Amino acid sequence: MLEQQIRPSDVLNPRVLKAFESLKREQFLDAELSGLAYSDTALPIGFGQVMLPPVIDGRLLQVLNVQDHEGVLEIGTGTGYFTALLAQLSKWVTSVDIVAELSECALQNLQQLGINNVSLCIGDASQAWPLDDRIDVIVSTAAFTVIPDSYLQSLKVGGRMLAVVGEDEVMTAVMVTRVSEREWNTESHFETAIPAMINAEPKAKFEF
Repeated sequence: MLEQQIRPSDVLNPRVLKAFESLKREQFLDAELSGLAYSDTALPIGFGQVMLPPVIDGRLLQVLNVQDHEGVLEIGTGTGYFTALLAQLSKWVTSVDIVAELSECALQNLQQLGINNVSLCIGDASQAWPLDDRIDVIVSTAAFTVIPDSYLQSLKVGGRMLAVVGEDEVMTAVMVTRVSEREWNTESHFETAIPAMINAEPKAKFEF
């Protein structure tokens, strides 16, 4: 996977590559899908949700450049694969999913691997998620049409949020960095397409 998919996509951060090497994607999938674990496609994990392709995971982590002293909020746990990657790179991860069954599955997967710097939460994080303090990194594994301001306000100065933003097939991975108390810098990194955030889907367009 690293040589055929991840490195050719300009994912070159040694810590990110090491995190990929340390985890087996098939451990986060149903047995019947294990043979497809390293295919460059989204894979169903139940409840209408998917595991993102490894190339997208890698590119997101390359852009984020998570450091080992940082705390991370992940929006969209799924079965915990991307969560586990984040856990390898950061000091701690809080991960939220709206589907309780997926969060429970992720908990089992993480426990089996001995990953203990992750807190899993269940709830709707489509607009906001309460935090005890400002945070270093926020990343979403589902797409927003617009990044909610509540998340930008939750960042520390110097903190950053990465999310895929857009509608239908026109989406871009966007990173917003808080540069001061009242100023944020926005950078567009790469085009992609991933499923929309539950309860933050694009509004239906009517044609007359």
